[in-house]
Amino acid sequence: MNQRLVTSIIAIASGLIMASGAAVAKEYTVGQAGKAFTQDKITISVGDVVHFENNDPFFHNVFSLSSTKTFDLGSYPKGDARSVTFDEPGVIEVECALHGDMFMLIEVE
Repeated sequence: MNQRLVTSIIAIASGLIMASGAAVAKEYTVGQAGKAFTQDKITISVGDVVHFENNDPFFHNVFSLSSTKTFDLGSYPKGDARSVTFDEPGVIEVECALHGDMFMLIEVE
């Protein structure tokens, strides 16, 4: 193969890869402040990551028992954050095990 043909093939292949629109995961931060989540609801895409950041001067324990995504981030202090990757579409109810009034929804599309 000549160099010009190889260069053309590489350019076409690169264009096809870029045109495929392979999604890049996004990252979101949801804080905890004043015994509440900083957002009541967020909508994200499959593969995105949510960081749950504690901004309160006391511990939080963020969890979900939703069938789409079950997780328990354990207790963690002010300044710490724990992350969850959402790998399936659906609606996830998120709560805090230490503060019963804390509640938010994550809709994964």
